[in-house]
Amino acid sequence: MNKVRRTAIKTAVKSKRAEKSASDELHVKVMEMPPTSRVEEQTAEGGRYVYGVIQASEPATFGKVGIGGAGNMVYTISYGDIAAVVSNTPVYIFDPTRENALAHEHVIETVMRTYTIIPMSFGTVFRTDDDIRQVLRSIYSSLKDVLKQMAGKVEFGLKVTWDRDQVVNELQREDEEIHRFHQEITRKHLQSTYFARMQLGRMIEKALGERAAQYVREIYEGLRPCSVASRDNKPIGDKMILNAAFLIERDREAEFDAMVNKIAERFGDRLNFKYTGPWPPYNFVNIRLKLEKGTAS
Repeated sequence: MNKVRRTAIKTAVKSKRAEKSASDELHVKVMEMPPTSRVEEQTAEGGRYVYGVIQASEPATFGKVGIGGAGNMVYTISYGDIAAVVSNTPVYIFDPTRENALAHEHVIETVMRTYTIIPMSFGTVFRTDDDIRQVLRSIYSSLKDVLKQMAGKVEFGLKVTWDRDQVVNELQREDEEIHRFHQEITRKHLQSTYFARMQLGRMIEKALGERAAQYVREIYEGLRPCSVASRDNKPIGDKMILNAAFLIERDREAEFDAMVNKIAERFGDRLNFKYTGPWPPYNFVNIRLKLEKGTAS
């Protein structure tokens, strides 16, 4: 069969359940300043768009690739030996358009070539450098712990689909009870077999669920030896049976690649494998900054 190819299409589905937990969700309350007018936003120095956090005590730059299309420099704002990766921007809410989402991800992918980065949620904007340093200081120990856990690791996404009709045909041939029931129905008139067909449908749905669960278990078992952790996301559509993220040691990417292809070869044309990466640990670390309205001092 053809080799399973790695693509650069990032899924936007966030994880709900972890097979092995490696995540650290950080919630920070930030006092929101009184709103300013649009004129003040455009003429003032502006805010800072935050892409993520890295371990770095010395200043660093990553090119004029900032979000917004203005060619703003991406650079770091440090607190001790950790730093936020930012670019200058007016203070407003960014629309999650494809262009903005791709710009956000492009910066993170650029940074991860040389650093382990803890990605920030899309659209995180602060007013000043001091605001960012205050947040870094308030969650410093948690960030250090997460950076230590994620050091040298990358994420891969894996989606597995099947041809449902083909699997149903296999079940009708291979499952003795389903095969017998199906044969009986085909020998009778449709009018007299309505309830029998309903029963057959329930039998097939149950068998499909069991077959999908069996395939998923086999895939996880095959990939577990070369992954640090995995996270199970909700499948999308009727054809998808697995939508998962795997946390991998960076120096074991080739091993993971080979194992995915080995498993795909074993299943043949029954299953279709598509995996993406490497990515920062989007599904294993979640930093959310909660805003609270308040009065400026």
